[in-house]
Amino acid sequence: MAVEMSELDQMQAAYKAAVEAWIAAIREEEALASTNHSEAQIDTWEAACFREEEARDQAKEAKQQYEDALREKFFSF
Repeated sequence: MAVEMSELDQMQAAYKAAVEAWIAAIREEEALASTNHSEAQIDTWEAACFREEEARDQAKEAKQQYEDALREKFFSF
């Protein structure tokens, strides 16, 4: 199955968007970690950690899909 350049472009764009979302999640968690915490703020901070992990997983998945498509395109496996 040949991978078209437009498909690679879409996968690359999806990967870049996923990385940007991951960066935003990291910055959100960092901002919450940089303040004095009440119990409610700690809960919000911990929830931000889960969002960061989810964003990281999505970025890794998008990267894997893009890498797999590149291998298919250039090395046929």
